[in-house]
Amino acid sequence: MQLYPTTENRTPPGLTCLEVLSKGGIRLRAAYAVPASPKGTVVIFGGRAEYLERYFETMNDMLRRGLAVVSFDWRGQGESDRLLPNRLRGHAVDFADFDADVDAVFSRVIIAHCPKPFFGLGHSTGGHLMLRTLRGKKWLERAVLTAPLLGFHFGAWPRPLARGLSFGATRLGLGSAYLPGLSHLPQRREDFDSNALTSDRRRWDRDMSTLEQFPQLAVGGPTFGWLRAALDSIDELMEWPANRGPSCPTLMALAGMDRVVNNAGTKAFLGRAPGFSSLTIADSRHEILNEKTEIRERFLAAFDAFIAA
Repeated sequence: MQLYPTTENRTPPGLTCLEVLSKGGIRLRAAYAVPASPKGTVVIFGGRAEYLERYFETMNDMLRRGLAVVSFDWRGQGESDRLLPNRLRGHAVDFADFDADVDAVFSRVIIAHCPKPFFGLGHSTGGHLMLRTLRGKKWLERAVLTAPLLGFHFGAWPRPLARGLSFGATRLGLGSAYLPGLSHLPQRREDFDSNALTSDRRRWDRDMSTLEQFPQLAVGGPTFGWLRAALDSIDELMEWPANRGPSCPTLMALAGMDRVVNNAGTKAFLGRAPGFSSLTIADSRHEILNEKTEIRERFLAAFDAFIAA
């Protein structure tokens, strides 16, 4: 396994790539870098269909702050082992499998190579999966989640219909089939004008250049199996006990213009679960860390203040 830099997206200094074996013999691609005199480590959980290289800029942000960084590709995406013969299908069976990926990276990379204290930075599905760890595992000092997945925009599909379709399809053995109505292909450079992720053309083109040069990193649309696993996990998190906070102080940053995750779900969660802080970046689309520089800087200022506190 290796890293895939481009002229627009160079490898952060000292970033080391390694293979980690997870549950079921799945090989994960992980990477870490430790600066001189580190103040701690930021563990980055990327979102669905993402890959390590998308976080090179954020890794550099953390390294400049004197923080070590760790990230990895979830099973089924990036250069980690895919779950289906068709590499483009964004598939999952149970989000508990991703918990096993976290355990493997934590024990074999973070503990082995990185200095304490450990801080979490999780985006979208990665934020959701970080929340799963915060139900009891006390390995993070503080966690920051950007646009965490706690609800979907289903469009014309009522939520009960989406749940019924995903349940029925998986029961009928169609869990690996693409969801209807969504593109099966990875996003392309020419999709910028209609994208729901970022308003920053330069960062969009940077990431599209990576996929054009290294198409093996790409993932397309989600499957019925992935949707069912995600909905089941959202239901689990929505049953968070009203008398128990997360295992460390946690900040949720919502993107005010999010058309990927439904902020109503996040707000419902925040209304139930104690011990969480939140902020909304009103002019940001879904990917706060890939947004325009002024939006990123506002978020990073909030991240710095929260971590320092």
